[in-house]
Amino acid sequence: MTKTIKADICIIGAGSGGLSVAAGTAQLGLKTVLLERAEMGGDCLNTGCVPSKALLAAAKRAQMHRKDDIKGIKAHEPEIDFAAVKDHVFDTIKAIEPNDSQERFEKLGVNVIRESARFIGPDTVQAGDHIIKARYFVIATGSHAVVPPIPGLDKDKAFTNETIFGLRGKPDHLLVIGGGPIGIEMAQAHRRLGCGVSVFDMASILPRDDQRNVEIVRKALVKEGVSLYERVSIKGVKHTPSGVILTIEHDGKTQEVGGSHLLVAAGRAPNTDGLDLEKAGVKYEKRGITVDEHLRTSNKKIFAIGDVSGGPQFTHVAGYHAGIIIRQVCFKMFWAKTDYKALPWVTYTDPELAQVGLTEDDARKKHGDSIKVAEWHFDENDRAVAERTTKGQIRVVTNKTGLILGASIVGPSAGELIGLWALAITNGMEISAVTSMIAPYPTLGEISKRAAGAWYTPSLFSDQTRRIVRLLQKLPF
Repeated sequence: MTKTIKADICIIGAGSGGLSVAAGTAQLGLKTVLLERAEMGGDCLNTGCVPSKALLAAAKRAQMHRKDDIKGIKAHEPEIDFAAVKDHVFDTIKAIEPNDSQERFEKLGVNVIRESARFIGPDTVQAGDHIIKARYFVIATGSHAVVPPIPGLDKDKAFTNETIFGLRGKPDHLLVIGGGPIGIEMAQAHRRLGCGVSVFDMASILPRDDQRNVEIVRKALVKEGVSLYERVSIKGVKHTPSGVILTIEHDGKTQEVGGSHLLVAAGRAPNTDGLDLEKAGVKYEKRGITVDEHLRTSNKKIFAIGDVSGGPQFTHVAGYHAGIIIRQVCFKMFWAKTDYKALPWVTYTDPELAQVGLTEDDARKKHGDSIKVAEWHFDENDRAVAERTTKGQIRVVTNKTGLILGASIVGPSAGELIGLWALAITNGMEISAVTSMIAPYPTLGEISKRAAGAWYTPSLFSDQTRRIVRLLQKLPF
């Protein structure tokens, strides 16, 4: 028997963005319906951010045993139980799971329906035997891993981020197609856990980041034994009883590289299948649902957020989108809109790689050669020296007057340090604001203040400044 529900807002998808909208609207008194066809928490909790960071943590712990950079501590090869490491991964998911559970959201007042959703009209969705009519809809269905059409590649015999964490047997040699953040993080994690690893990419690894900082990550990966095949085309894949063989081409030469397992990390596609968006008058394309700067679709009562909206694919972007929706729907602030100029992102390798705003190359394309770049290195940071984590640097990009345009950090805790620069760019600060900051000593965070100070070094210690100082000395105290 079909049941009709009338709601203020209906959210499709219980990932990070959808859950944030549901929690906010329900607690602010709106009648809220949340539809989810699979697991609560979406990709981030179950197959993305949480399991990957748990695996990386285990890999980092293993690597610490191998380090011989502090006198008096003997390095040794750790004993690794790969299956038990996967238990750690799933224990982490279970520990966080209650925050995203159906029970928690029902206690908040959300009507949670665990069914697939499809539009049957511009203001109506069907989910199982439920018909939901709402004043507003939010599509937050996320994205899924894409397996490219490479000759011979059997998608059922390849792993993606959605299946790799369920692999309990340690790969002898993991082949990774894709040199973006997911591919590179998984490559280093598996290498540190005792696997042979090779990475293949048609371009260079981590192409969106500051390439001078990427080079530091590249050298670290190679030193640890990860084989990088950059700027190659994959001509074919052959699955064998013992594993997999990739045929690659580089500079007109072909070669075969064999491995035991294959991970495909070559991009993601929006989850729009089965939604019947046409019946709601919602336009979409291959990269996602078409939205304006307010995240409204072609049907102004329907919003799309997170990966499915075709924008930056990060969990924190979905959360950011949720705030924009709540301001519009609950508080009628229909002028609320997206602004990505201070969007940070982090690749959780060791060393970590973090970026916010424009890279130097992007800044030069936009502003020409009038930009200025200030640098400071971790080998000149006392805390980093004490902890023997000196590989890396910070690079800050400004316009000629000092307005901060972007910052790139590679090194220990880069993801934590980038927040200061995200705040500065959000508030339109100039680099003098960071120079004036009092940084505690000794901390890794001092590197930001030192970089800001370095921006002024050429002019501060110039002949002109010295002449001014000598003149000032003639004045009475």
